[in-house]
Amino acid sequence: MDIISSILWLTLNVYHEARGEEFLAQVAVAHVTINRARSRHLSVKDTVLQDHQFSWTDMPKKKWFPRDLVAFWLCLESVTTAAAGHDFTGGATFYHNYRIKPYWAASFEPVGLIGNHIFYRR
Repeated sequence: MDIISSILWLTLNVYHEARGEEFLAQVAVAHVTINRARSRHLSVKDTVLQDHQFSWTDMPKKKWFPRDLVAFWLCLESVTTAAAGHDFTGGATFYHNYRIKPYWAASFEPVGLIGNHIFYRR
C-alpha cells in the first residue's frame, strides 16, 4: 500500500506543479519531491501535504482531482521514470518558477534551469 500511495501522491504533485512542462522537467519535479521526502525522513504523501511546501495543496480539496486524465497519465510516466532512474538534479530539494523570486532562494545552491523551473539544493 505504501508504494501505491507514494506513486499516487508523487503523480498528483507532478500533475499540479508541472503538467504543462516538458517530460524532463516533470521528472525533475518528481526527483525533488522524492529527495525532499528522503531528507526529511517522511513519506511522499506527508512531504507533499506539509504546510506551504507545494502551492497546489492550498487549493480546496475538491480541486485536487485531476481534470485532464491524459496529462495525469503522462505525469505518472514521469514519476515512474524518476523512481527508476538516475537523479540528474544533483539532489535538488527545492524549485520555483523562474518568473518568481522567493525569499528562500538566496539561501540555497542553484542546480540549474529545467523547463520553467530553477532547481536548488542545500
